[in-house]
Formats: sequence, C-alpha cells, structure tokens
Amino acid sequence: MRTRKHARILFGTLLVILALSAACKKPAPQAPPPPPPTAAAPPASPTVNLQASSNIIQRGESVTLTWSSTNATTLSLSPGVGNVSAEGTQRVNPPDSITYTLTATGPGGSADANVHITVSAPPPPVAKTAEPTMQQLFDREVKDAYFDYDKADIRPDARDNLTQTAQFLRSYPQLKVVLEGHCDERGSTEYNLALGDRRAAAAKQFMVSLGISADRMETVSYGKERPFCSASTEECYKQNRRAHFVMGK
Repeated sequence: MRTRKHARILFGTLLVILALSAACKKPAPQAPPPPPPTAAAPPASPTVNLQASSNIIQRGESVTLTWSSTNATTLSLSPGVGNVSAEGTQRVNPPDSITYTLTATGPGGSADANVHITVSAPPPPVAKTAEPTMQQLFDREVKDAYFDYDKADIRPDARDNLTQTAQFLRSYPQLKVVLEGHCDERGSTEYNLALGDRRAAAAKQFMVSLGISADRMETVSYGKERPFCSASTEECYKQNRRAHFVMGK
C-alpha cells in the first residue's frame, strides 16, 4: 500500500517537472514570407518627329521631309509615301497645299507627327517690255539748241541741251546726225537761209568742242521754210529759232 502511494507521488512530481519544462521553453521563430513577384515594366511609348525643309513653296517646287522616331516597330508616312524607316528623308513635290502625317506604331502604342506645306501659285509672268528703238532713244535723248532773235550765238540753255545730246552720241558712236538750221518767219528768205546756216554751224562747232567728230555731223539750212510752229506770235517764233537734230541714214 505504501509502495503504491509512493509511486503516485513520483508520477505526479514527474508531471509537474514536465509541465514546468514545457512552460519555460520558447517557441522557435517563424521564417518571413517570400516577396511578391516584381511586375514587368510596360513597353515604352513611341515618339516621332517630322519636319519640312520649307513650309511654303510655289507650285512646281519640291520640299524635303525629314523624320526620326523611337520605340516604334513600324512607321507610315501619308499621303502617298507609305512605310518608311525609323529615320530618313523624302523629297516630295505636292501640287497643292497638303498636310503630311507620320504615324509610329510599337508595343507601347502609337504616335503621330504632322507638317503642313502651303503651295502657292507662281507669280504671273512679267510682261517683257519691248526694247526702245534707236529712233525712240534718239527722240528722247537728243535736244535742240534754241537761239535769240537774229542771233546764232549758243545760249546757256542751248549749251545744256547740246551737252546732253553729245553724251548720247558718245554712247552710240555709229550714229550720224543732220543739223538743221531754222528761223522764224520774219525777214527775207535769203537772209533766213544764211542765218539758219550760221545756227547749224554754231551748234556743230559746239558739239565738236564736246568731242563729237565733225564727220558725224552734216549741216543744212531751211531758213523759215519749215517752221515747227505756224502761229505769228513771239512764243511760236521762239520755237522756230533752233538748230534741230535729225538722225542720219
């Protein structure tokens, strides 16, 4: 009986020791959970650039398109060109104003670039002005010498006119001239013929002093027989008293 009791005591003591031992023992640490998988980066979006060598041209002229792109697998240039490389140039000759569009497509999407070309009509042709004839030049540049009543002296205004005439004749050395002496209606025919001769000779001599060769000038007197103005007035008389130049044959 005593042995059985002793055994129960020992068994109880053992249970207490085991319980205390289990209470003092720390739990083992747990391993951290694995990190979540990294998400794949989205593909980059395409970029595209399109430029023209000139944005304004005249009809019939051409222009160069230049482009570049990134992150694109296909590029299309419209209208009228089609697929192109990632970088390049294209010469175009649009007949009218137009907008070119370059579309770039890749895994990351698509992108567009535009350039507008204004085509203007060429200016109308300039009407060619007919070159003046030698006679027209002569009539415009050659000036007569005018004289006082009953005089054959070269006046200051006659010097200016003869100087301009000499300058023209120097520019055209092939030209020859006839110097006509004229008078107003007063006085006899014979007297005016002689006066007209002196006036033509005076004008010729002044032209020689300006460097015009004498053999390029012929003189003739018409006196009062070929008036420029027919009215019997002082104003008309002034216009008739002259040395008049005519282009030689």
